[in-house]
Amino acid sequence: MGEELNSSYVTQRGLLGDRVYALVDSGDGKVVSAKNPRKWAKMFEFRAAFVQPPVPDRLPPVRITLPDGSTLTTDEAGIEKTLAGVLGRPVALAATPPEAPQLEEYWPDVEGLIHRETVTDERMPQGTFFDLGIIHLLTTGTIDRLREAYPQGRFEARRFRPNIVVETPGQMDFVENAWLNQTLAVGEEVRLRVFSPCPRCVMTTLPQDDLPQDYGILRASAQHNKANVGVYAMVLQQGVIRRGDRVKLQ
Repeated sequence: MGEELNSSYVTQRGLLGDRVYALVDSGDGKVVSAKNPRKWAKMFEFRAAFVQPPVPDRLPPVRITLPDGSTLTTDEAGIEKTLAGVLGRPVALAATPPEAPQLEEYWPDVEGLIHRETVTDERMPQGTFFDLGIIHLLTTGTIDRLREAYPQGRFEARRFRPNIVVETPGQMDFVENAWLNQTLAVGEEVRLRVFSPCPRCVMTTLPQDDLPQDYGILRASAQHNKANVGVYAMVLQQGVIRRGDRVKLQ
């Protein structure tokens, strides 16, 4: 599960501390991901947070909360055995990505997806634990547009796990589609270059905390925006972002 922050330092590899650890399947070497819920269904029952606020060049241990509410930290002995016991498969806790990182992705039977009712191997950016881009932005306009298209669905930002949510008052449309290949100024320091739409997957449909499972979430995005929700960006200029910062196209 993700967490909300009031501020964060943005580095060349994304928000400070984001995905510095991952679990790797000890059997096949693939990065563990809820994108294959048939194998890793319990991943959304875990939470993780640094024991102290991270600062550049010094990342503290991470406290992991297990599905039963118990906790352990990444510097504890025996952590991999405990995690494997909960997940039902042997895993390794990794701070260094595999040489050619991959994950498995299950594609449900939803019209408009590239694949349907199959599991594929997906490459990840070299040297990272990210799916495709290191910064994911989402506007409230997009969420409101999807709510209009599928009113019985619970469209909340946390379903889509964005790094930055941009308020676009009065706009009920896929606003960020127009940001492709443009530069965004976030606050006084950070500059981002938008380079791709964010294609969505089965993760958006999974039960998360009190959000129910709902394939209609993914179906709505496929029908109305080619299964894209939000955009990916790269970091041009580092710095601090804060809740309430203005976001401007440059």
